[in-house]
Amino acid sequence: MEIGKYSFGIGDRFAHEGVNQLKALIEAEERFGVHFDPVWNKSNREHQIVGTEPAETRREADEAVAALGYKDRYFVDADHINLTNVDRFIEASDFFTIDVADYIGKTGTMEERFLPAIKEAGRIYRHIAECKGAGNFVTEVSMDEVDKAQTPEELRYILKELAAEKIPLQTIAPKFTGRFNKGVDYRGDLALFEKEFEQDLMVIAEAVKAYGLPANLKLSIHSGSDKFSIYPIMGRLIRKHDAGIHIKTAGTTWLEENIGLAVADPAALVLAKKIYVNALGRMEELAVPYATVIDIDESKLPLPEEVAGWDADTYARTLRHNQEDPLYNPSFRQLIHVSYKIAAELGDEFYPALEKHTDVIGEQITANLCERHIKRLFPGK
Repeated sequence: MEIGKYSFGIGDRFAHEGVNQLKALIEAEERFGVHFDPVWNKSNREHQIVGTEPAETRREADEAVAALGYKDRYFVDADHINLTNVDRFIEASDFFTIDVADYIGKTGTMEERFLPAIKEAGRIYRHIAECKGAGNFVTEVSMDEVDKAQTPEELRYILKELAAEKIPLQTIAPKFTGRFNKGVDYRGDLALFEKEFEQDLMVIAEAVKAYGLPANLKLSIHSGSDKFSIYPIMGRLIRKHDAGIHIKTAGTTWLEENIGLAVADPAALVLAKKIYVNALGRMEELAVPYATVIDIDESKLPLPEEVAGWDADTYARTLRHNQEDPLYNPSFRQLIHVSYKIAAELGDEFYPALEKHTDVIGEQITANLCERHIKRLFPGK
């Protein structure tokens, strides 16, 4: 099973937007002439918070493909799995993101730091292969959720040892310098990111030839949602090196659902505000699973009484990721990002609202993925 040169992870917290997400990729191909394989991704953490099962992600993907008559490849990603939780994903998934960041040491030689993680990746891969059969899924190895970016020499060593483990990985997610906070733009030295990204592209190309790794091996960018300042850099460099890329997005779809509710009608706006107010009162609890990937300035969060007086336009502009809009509030956006647990708890109100306003919400989601994300990778198309 092979994934294409370009692929796009379209995470969906509530499994309601598969059609709208796929429409964005179809529209992008029509407008920009670039095909992305769709990959519906959802992590074990997200399933636990929302109370869903991997089978629901598979059903969402299959139904979206059927509804739009889509004939190309598509995948369902068991995102950030390990040996403790992979079994619940085996049947529904055909893309596995093997996360071994917790096994990477902070001190010692290169071998001491990375070999335990590589050996663990091998154990997880072989377990999946025994269950599904080798060749029946796409393998990604994720090492991005660590403190320090891997050097080119370290990435070369990692790829060499992954090859020795006979893992046919097609995508790899290393760590890059800078902040990849959820739902907001990249924060860091863009010149340094460009240097690291290009070095990684060259190391991968060398490793494919030297170690017999799959010819389509490519970089995977995690927390790729809304990292708008690095999209032109990545787009330019993958064209320069004729390289592929996998970009993984997730929470940006939930944020567009929230915006869609706000602008749909007065009752849905009340619901969107209710989610925010409840999240404000439970911010510490909601932030715990995402503590390392959010930076919320509490002094910038509007009080409930202020939000109560907002009209739909003010709410949407405060949340929508438009850095040129003076109303845009990154702290507000990050709090809404982690508030999807509140929406799930309000399921009797929330899910009917999603279904009632699917057209309005769909416009937000499709435009967000196509215009704000993919267009920045291929701006000259």
